[in-house]
Amino acid sequence: MAALSGVSVKTASRALSDEPRVAAETRLRVRNAADQLGYRLNGVARELRRGANTSTLVGLLIGDLANPFYSRLASGLERELRMHGLQLVIASTDEDSDWERRLADALLERRVRALVIASSATEHGYLEAEHRHGIPFVFVDRPPVDLAADAVLLDNHGGARQAGAHLIAAGHRRIGVVGDLPGLSTHRDRLAGFAEVMEAAGLADWAGYLVESAHDVDAAERAVHQLLSRIPAPTALFTMNNRITSGALRALRGHPASPALVGFDDLDLGEVLGVSVIVHDPEEMGRQAAQLLLARIDGDRGPARRVVLPTRLLARGSGERPPAG
Repeated sequence: MAALSGVSVKTASRALSDEPRVAAETRLRVRNAADQLGYRLNGVARELRRGANTSTLVGLLIGDLANPFYSRLASGLERELRMHGLQLVIASTDEDSDWERRLADALLERRVRALVIASSATEHGYLEAEHRHGIPFVFVDRPPVDLAADAVLLDNHGGARQAGAHLIAAGHRRIGVVGDLPGLSTHRDRLAGFAEVMEAAGLADWAGYLVESAHDVDAAERAVHQLLSRIPAPTALFTMNNRITSGALRALRGHPASPALVGFDDLDLGEVLGVSVIVHDPEEMGRQAAQLLLARIDGDRGPARRVVLPTRLLARGSGERPPAG
């Protein structure tokens, strides 16, 4: 490349690295030569030469790239980071804890500056060594286990209480609950909040209308069909995340007497379809995570922090239907 552009190797390197002491005409000639040869700088190698802590890359591990919740979270995180010269690298774990650990190890081997994790794992002690040596970790949506790291979470317990109380106030006593994987902390917290309000209302047999492990849209659709086939059928549904709500809407399509419905998380076209939901701000979760991370990069060595973001019920019609009959 240096020969093609007619400069020394050192000058070519300076031109590609955007160092200021290179004439504009020389810089253009070197870049044209690099384009002809298909050459690109090895950013990782360059950062390693400068020292591990100079990386501009921040890793984000999420459960599902197709889930709008995670895309909005990533958007809030990325916008905040790029204002500070940092770049976001995203990988999907498919809610597989073993794959999550392999991806975390791979990103740490590539010397990312920090790691943000929406984790499905039940322990995170394997990250302790890197954490002790100054690599910042921020957990989003689900808290760390066996690791004193920062976290940005939702008020899952309170949101589920709101959903249950809203349906009870509308007169419902048989409420079908469709939940995610039992091992996920978000599922456990939402289920605990819902159980609390049901038992306070004297509805101790509510668990007879609970279906868990509806982790995707198809599984949620089957779960709702299963609930509606029971005798007596539930008069209302609480769906515990956006994908489950989407599956429920499929199952209710054309149903002669659709039960009331409140979902946790907003969803695409939720306003158009009139779906009552427990809402929150995933982009704010991303922004808060970025701010915690940036503080750690700037040298904050204080105790681990936990930020809990509020949730609220947004009534759009589906959650306000009275019991049929």
